[in-house]
Amino acid sequence: MGNFILKGKTPVKKIVLSFFIVAVLELAAFYVLMPAMNIHSMEFWGFQGFFAVAFLALTFSFPSRDRLEVRYNIVSKIVGILIILAIVFVIAGNIISAKLFNAGRYASLMEIKETKFEDTIGQTDVITDVALMDTDSAKVVGQRAIGALSDVVSQYEISENYSQIALDGAPMKVASLEYAGFFKWFNNRKNGIPGYILVDAVDFEANYVKLEKPIKYTPSGWLNDNLERHLRLKYPTAIFEGYYFELDDEGKPYYICPTMTARVGLFGGFDVNGVIICDPCTGECTEYELGDIPTWVDRVYDGDLIETKYNWHGMLSDGFWNSIIGQKDCKKTTEDYGYKVIDNDVWIYTGVTSVIDDSSNIGFVMVNARTGEANYFNVAGAEEFSAMEAAEGQGQNLGYDAAFPSLINIDGRPTYFMVLKDKGNLVKQYALVDVKKYSIVATGTTQKDTLNTYRKLLKQNGIAAEVGEEDLSKQYTHERITVKDIKYVNLTDGTFVYITDTKGNVYKQKFADDETLVFIQVNDIIDVYYEENQETGIRSMEEWNAERKNEVETTKEIETTKTEDR
Repeated sequence: MGNFILKGKTPVKKIVLSFFIVAVLELAAFYVLMPAMNIHSMEFWGFQGFFAVAFLALTFSFPSRDRLEVRYNIVSKIVGILIILAIVFVIAGNIISAKLFNAGRYASLMEIKETKFEDTIGQTDVITDVALMDTDSAKVVGQRAIGALSDVVSQYEISENYSQIALDGAPMKVASLEYAGFFKWFNNRKNGIPGYILVDAVDFEANYVKLEKPIKYTPSGWLNDNLERHLRLKYPTAIFEGYYFELDDEGKPYYICPTMTARVGLFGGFDVNGVIICDPCTGECTEYELGDIPTWVDRVYDGDLIETKYNWHGMLSDGFWNSIIGQKDCKKTTEDYGYKVIDNDVWIYTGVTSVIDDSSNIGFVMVNARTGEANYFNVAGAEEFSAMEAAEGQGQNLGYDAAFPSLINIDGRPTYFMVLKDKGNLVKQYALVDVKKYSIVATGTTQKDTLNTYRKLLKQNGIAAEVGEEDLSKQYTHERITVKDIKYVNLTDGTFVYITDTKGNVYKQKFADDETLVFIQVNDIIDVYYEENQETGIRSMEEWNAERKNEVETTKEIETTKTEDR
């Protein structure tokens, strides 16, 4: 093909025409492939190298006896030399960027602050607002939100990439609608994408939010409507880490696009160096330095990048050879990570395990996904996947799968909290697993029931502090009653104690949960903490104050003694 086009041309014309052909092909390839034109990107060197070789082939593959043409082939030689120099440059760049020569620089890319568990994660008194929904469950719930909207579901689909965000301090998952293929884009490109899906990660509810101004630039768009192409044409040298759909404080959508650069040598230690925020409705983009990023932005540092940076720190702090031989004090993260919302910021957390023995954690690292602030605290115990297996083992006959757990603080005790899902990714149960002693597992159909069971198990194992009256009053309704009647009733799931007070109210509690119920007698005055069943009117007693009973008994004994003395 090249030989046919260039046949009969003079040497100069051949070179000019070869350059023109390669330039046109390269521009077309740039539009399609969208590589970053940045010397820190290996993609750039591969892209440019391919077309340099193509130009060399065009100018070098037409030998002639014409001395003038042979003399002009010096251009081919120059291009060949430049290609060789580029190869040497890339090889040298990779060598000087290697961990072998830069272990300390890699290890210092993440500054980690040593903290205490209880100072990093506040105590959870009532489990009603812990976000446990993973992306698979969000997809199921989100699909329901548009299932009844025929005009939406027939033309669009929900993005697979749900983003974890904090909206007004509440954990949420959000995903944009996307075009369901080229023809759906072609037919709807003038109208754009009408809205997005917002999922409550606590209540497992989803809402479709219709926008006043539709989204034009999206990853599923074609030609100039494609988000990545729109950004590449505006920022040809930027190395993008990802494109994350988020909402500002008013619920307006934006794409958060972190940019990367090499921190070690030419190709090593890639880290975030800024953010480009794109309004997908108008296409307007704003570039921010790391210190100037708006506070409503949640995700600048990706979880995979955080794990990579911590592993550099944990493995290379004592030198490269120590990470290979001996591995003294070497640490690494577990294979997955979760999210926590603290003070309207999203934090990414993962367990840290020893390289020598990865069956248990030696601590946890938590990183602010916007600022990159990293905290580490020592908590030895089960790693996340062992805890997930322990939770699944509680209901082996049900076949539920555990989602990646959240790390919470219950009475100062590090605890894994997770959901158990069926094969359709619907949440069926909750589970709490003690980090330090993962044989202590509590499951339930509600978060509150699971917490109650867990606290009782901790108490039975003698490893939990007693819950004070102030904490109980936050969780349950409190009342002081006089016992009128007490009955023990055998049901299919165990023996229950039913207590009737002098006002006719009935309280019940499972005897196996608190065997001290046997000390309650008729006419005793006791403090009870309960939840009322609105359907039956029977109050589920969670705790009763034995000290009050003892006070009453002591008073009775004193009064009896006084009577006898008289």
